[in-house]
Amino acid sequence: MAKVSNSGAAEMPARSGTGPIPTSAVSGVSKYRWWILLGLITAAIMEVLDSTIVNVALPQMAGNLGATFEEIGWVSTGYILSNVVVLPMTAFLAARFGRKRYLGFSILLFIGASFFCGTSHSLIELVFWRILQGAGGAALLSTAQATLRQIFPFEQQGIVQAIFLMGIIVAPTLGPTLGGWITDNYTWNWCFFINLPIGVASFFLVTTFLEDSVQASKAGTVDWWGIGLMTVGLGSLQYVLEQGQEKDWFNDALIARLACVSLVSLTTLMWWELSPRNTHPVVNFRILKNKTLSSAIFLFVALGFGLYGGVYLFPLFAQSILGLTPTKTGLALLPGGLATATSALICGRLLNGKKALVDPRVLIVLGMTIFMISMWDLGHLTILSGEPDTRWALLIRGFGLGFLFAPINQVAYASVNPVEAQQASGLINLARQLGGSFGIAILGTYLTHRSDIHRANLVTYIYPGNPQLQARLTPLIANFQVHGYSAAAAKQAALGVIDRTVTVQAQTSSYNDSFLMILVFFFITSPAIFLLKKPKAAPVAVDAH
Repeated sequence: MAKVSNSGAAEMPARSGTGPIPTSAVSGVSKYRWWILLGLITAAIMEVLDSTIVNVALPQMAGNLGATFEEIGWVSTGYILSNVVVLPMTAFLAARFGRKRYLGFSILLFIGASFFCGTSHSLIELVFWRILQGAGGAALLSTAQATLRQIFPFEQQGIVQAIFLMGIIVAPTLGPTLGGWITDNYTWNWCFFINLPIGVASFFLVTTFLEDSVQASKAGTVDWWGIGLMTVGLGSLQYVLEQGQEKDWFNDALIARLACVSLVSLTTLMWWELSPRNTHPVVNFRILKNKTLSSAIFLFVALGFGLYGGVYLFPLFAQSILGLTPTKTGLALLPGGLATATSALICGRLLNGKKALVDPRVLIVLGMTIFMISMWDLGHLTILSGEPDTRWALLIRGFGLGFLFAPINQVAYASVNPVEAQQASGLINLARQLGGSFGIAILGTYLTHRSDIHRANLVTYIYPGNPQLQARLTPLIANFQVHGYSAAAAKQAALGVIDRTVTVQAQTSSYNDSFLMILVFFFITSPAIFLLKKPKAAPVAVDAH
């Protein structure tokens, strides 16, 4: 760890057997750190954007490639599977191959896979390249974020992490908007081709200005057991979460078996990675002894649940209840994304400097409160609600998210040594991704279950002799008869209208319940905030000078 003299100059520590760190190795990175930030944030936006932009184009892909809706779902599932598996290994890969080379290779892999995704002529070909794309995308989040922790001084971490996180949080909101526009005006192939110019610019900036960390420790022997257990465990878990609802969860034999495989593999992985016999674990779970970091990771699971769960629920509600097109749905989400960017920058400003203007924990509590208010609003919509009724709730939701991600990141990274930043970053991003996967899986099942319950309750009011039913039926029957229907046909058509009204009401109530479920989940996890410690001046990152 670098020491800081009374004058503020950094005293470079010596590495065993190599002498002091050359000043040029340090100043070379610090001089261009803002260019590096630009390269890393464009890469991160490209990765996160690609995980949501494709979803809008899936129906068009299915039609062009002759695939069923279940089969085309592997375009999204394959990407997330490989991304989740590689995320915890990014620290190991960066240490073994070097930060600069690993990031550069990951960007090239991502844009190369994007090109071949766009030129694919079969489903198998497309899914194969999406898997490679997801593997390359892991470093664009985890290694990039850790790199920023290592090349910027502590007093600039607030604004830097806010700018970086702004892209990560806003991109999932922009994805449906951009995906809908591309699908409506071009072809699905351009959802992938759009990555090429962004990726080339990012690759140039990163490989030109970034150097390998002078703090980096070389990886030892390869932990093949750890890699194998993690691949099987996380891969099985992600498949269960992605496909469980569609296959009726544990009533499906494959889902049940993979759930058992995941449980056994991940339990064994934890034992093996913490075993004294494993001197070079692929994932250093020992850093979780840091209570602040563990609490922050737990909160990131909740944030992933709320962020991706909300992005999953609202488009379904907007298109099935409000009748919005995919493009209009994306545009409805856009102001919330801009509100997130605004609040993230506000947090960055408040947290910047050697002494933050506000305790980050205060901002986290504020963000939690604002977010829960937005879920309360979204949980009380009716079948008569329109897009304007959701606008304020989405703006409040977006504003609250910005007050969550940046402060939690600030607290988490301030609690670890810069050398451990890569390991921490891998676990933080994995928590966010798994939180989103759990959120989508749980909310999707809950939505269906609550819709069935609400419909069953509403149907009990449809019986002969109910005066409220008769008051609805009489004008409907008269209206159909005016349009030439016979008495019997008019009554049948009127009952059909009532049935559709009951279905829409049941679905609306189930969406209300699902948004309120997110609120309850946030409320239950909020006590973890009080386990966070107020960040003090973190250990100085050598690359930051």
